[in-house]
Amino acid sequence: MLSFLIRRLGQSLLVMLAVALLAFSMFRFVGDPVTNMISQDASVEEREQLRDSLGLSEPLYVQFSTFVVQAAQGDFGISYRNQRPVSDLIAERMPATLELVAVAFVISLLVGVPMGVYSALKPHSWLSHVFQTLSLIGISLPTFVTGILLILTFSVTLNWLPSFGRGEVVNIGWWSTGLLTISGLKSLILPGIMLGLFQVTLIMRLVRAEMMEVLRTDYIRFARARGLSNRAVNFGHALKNTLMPVITIIGLQLGAMIAFAIITETVFQWPGMGFLFIQAVSFVDIPVMSAYLLLVSLIFVVINMIVDMLYFMLDPRLCADRGTANSH
Repeated sequence: MLSFLIRRLGQSLLVMLAVALLAFSMFRFVGDPVTNMISQDASVEEREQLRDSLGLSEPLYVQFSTFVVQAAQGDFGISYRNQRPVSDLIAERMPATLELVAVAFVISLLVGVPMGVYSALKPHSWLSHVFQTLSLIGISLPTFVTGILLILTFSVTLNWLPSFGRGEVVNIGWWSTGLLTISGLKSLILPGIMLGLFQVTLIMRLVRAEMMEVLRTDYIRFARARGLSNRAVNFGHALKNTLMPVITIIGLQLGAMIAFAIITETVFQWPGMGFLFIQAVSFVDIPVMSAYLLLVSLIFVVINMIVDMLYFMLDPRLCADRGTANSH
């Protein structure tokens, strides 16, 4: 297990260095930072002074080393547009994105897994056919169309829920949360559903397919022959063995939800990191764009590591297999 963790940490480090090189290339080759940061009336001397202060006169490998060290310390430079440290902007926006993703993730699990289990256990029931139809619609509809339909129905027509914004938030230290206020909770519902709807359909279809496959295996027949109850067979044996591929997909999708919450945040004007990234793209704010790229990549790397560790926890035979393979 320890050697596995060390190997995965090494691989993760290489991935992050590759992403850092990509982010650094954005700094170096997409526009001139000096032009973006200084007035057009500035003299040549002022431009050279700023260039020296930013380290742009140094060789490329020195600039890249400095960039990696500063990024590892959470220093992503100054936003061209806001003239504030990028780390402060991300710290302000991150709670909104993480809360939105957490709500969408909980919705997708609480709805998707039971729907998948029910559809696998009773594949020919009318309710199972309804679930299949809904999942097909959920996967087929573009995300922004779902959001617009939700706004049209629950905000414009019924006037039940707000159509944009985060509502009232409460500051707990540096963390701002909308989970403790009524308007904050109401503001979370529609974007949470929009972001989680695709995951619901994906998880439902995946759980259904995997569980139906597991239910046809020999050890499930043997478990029934031993006289175990349907509850013990379905949830103690079949569902447990269904979870491994599901965890993989859920883990990867959790990273995708954070990375691609951009569309949801744009539709609902949600003040999160995705909305900040869209604003950065509009103003060619390279420091914010590169910081977002690094942060999202780090989230993917960490989630993949957690998923791999869950593999070992759910199936200890993988440890034995790796040990056997390494001994040869």
